[in-house]
Amino acid sequence: MTDATSAKSSRRHHWRRDLVELAALFTAVSVADAIANAIAHGPSGPVLLCCSAVVLIATAAFHTWWSRRHEHAPPPTDTGAAAPAAPVAPAEERKETALWRMRTTVRDEPGSLAALCTALAGQRVDILSLQTHPLSDGTVDEFLLRAPAALSATGLTRAVASAGGSRTWLERADAHDLVDAPTRMLGLATRTALDSAELPLALRQLLGRCTIRSVPAKALNGQPPAERVPDEGILEEHTMKFRGPSGGSVTIERPHLPFTPTEFARVRALVELDARLGQRVPPRRDVLTLPEGNAITVRRTDTSDLAAALEMHGRCSAGTLAKRYHGPVADAERYLDHLLSPRFGRTLAVETASGRLVALGHLLWDGEETEVALLVEDAWQWRGIGSELLRRLVGMAAEAGCASVYAITQASNTGMVAAMRGLGLPLDYQIEEGTLVISARPEGAPVRREPVRPEAARSVPGAGPQAT
Repeated sequence: MTDATSAKSSRRHHWRRDLVELAALFTAVSVADAIANAIAHGPSGPVLLCCSAVVLIATAAFHTWWSRRHEHAPPPTDTGAAAPAAPVAPAEERKETALWRMRTTVRDEPGSLAALCTALAGQRVDILSLQTHPLSDGTVDEFLLRAPAALSATGLTRAVASAGGSRTWLERADAHDLVDAPTRMLGLATRTALDSAELPLALRQLLGRCTIRSVPAKALNGQPPAERVPDEGILEEHTMKFRGPSGGSVTIERPHLPFTPTEFARVRALVELDARLGQRVPPRRDVLTLPEGNAITVRRTDTSDLAAALEMHGRCSAGTLAKRYHGPVADAERYLDHLLSPRFGRTLAVETASGRLVALGHLLWDGEETEVALLVEDAWQWRGIGSELLRRLVGMAAEAGCASVYAITQASNTGMVAAMRGLGLPLDYQIEEGTLVISARPEGAPVRREPVRPEAARSVPGAGPQAT
C-alpha cells in the first residue's frame, strides 16, 4: 500500500466516524427532549426528578466507599491453585526472638539456596544477612538469622538438613553482628592500621573462636624458631599460616569449623596491611601527679624504648627482677625486644619529669585470659605507680574484648597481690608449679558465647581463641 492510498483511506474513515458521532448526538438530544417533556408535563414529574437525584447520590457514595476499602489490597495472582495459608503464631511468640549465626554447606546447583530459604521461612525465621563462600564441592552459606525464641537449635538444624544443608554450625549472635560484611572489614582494617597490637584481636573478631599463635623470628627460651611460610600464605582445612609482620609466623587454627577461601583472603589482607604500615602505637601521653607531688607521664611504648628499658633493668635489684621474671634474668635484651613489641601485646611505660623510665606494665595476648605483668624500679615502689598501671592495663583488656586477665607472681610479692586486690574485682587464686596465679574478669568484658552443635557433632577440646 502506497502513502497516497493510506491517506485516502484515513480521510474516508475520518468522515464516517464524524457522521456516526453526529447521529449519536442527535439521537441523544431527541431522547433527552422526550424525557424532559414527559417529566415536565406529567403529573409526577417533580417526584421522578427527586428520585433520580437520590439514586445518583447513593450510587456516588457507594462507589467512593468501595474504592477506599480496596485501594490497598494486593493485586490478584493467578497461581492455578490456592496456596495453603501459613500458620499464624501468637503475638507473644512473634515478639520474642533470638539472633543466630549459622553456617551450612549446600550443593552448588540452581535452586539449592531457594530451598534452604523456603525451609527457614517455614519456621518463621527471618534472614537478616547472607554471605556465600564458594568451594570446589559446594557453597558455604553464612546467615545471620532472627528466629522465634521457642525454636531450638535442634529444630533449626533439622529444618536446614531437610532442605539439603550439611555440616551445619550454629552460634548465638548479638546486636554487634548486625553490621554488614564490608563495613565490618573496613572497621577491622582501621583498627589494625591505628595500632600494631590490634591485629590478633581483629583476626579473632573476624573469625570467631580460634587459636592464634604468633611466633617471633628469633627463638626465645629454647623454643624453636618460626617456620618459613611462603609470601602467599598456606590454607588448609582447619589451619591458616602467614608470614608475620616482624619476620616470624602467624598460625591460626579453628578445629570446630573449616576455613573458606574468602576468609583466607580477608585475613591475608589484614596481615599484609599490618606488615606494610610497620610498627606503630597511638601517641597518647597522660601526665599524672603522685601523692608526694611528683609528676609522671604514662604512655604506650614499643621497641624504640629498648635502651631505656635496659637501663631501668640495670637499676633494679636482683630481688625485684626475680619477682617479675620468677628467677634470674638472662639475655634481657632479647626478652625485652619481644615484650616491648606491639605485635604481641601492649606495654605502658612510666617516665619521670626528666624523661627517665621507671616502670613498665605489659598486657600480653594469651587468648581470652590475657596476662598482665608489672616491673617498677625499686626507688619508685609503693607510690601507687603499679596500681595505676594495672588499672589501665585491665581497662585496655576490657576494651579489647578480653574475657579475663591473670597475673603470675609469687606469694611473697605483696605489692602485686595488693595491686590486684585494689582493682575491686572478684579474684581467683591458683597455685601452679610453685607460683601464684591471680585471675580477674574486667568490668564490661564480653561473656563467652559457646557454639551450638548439631546432635550428631562431636565436641572438639581446646577450641578457645589464643593470641600469644
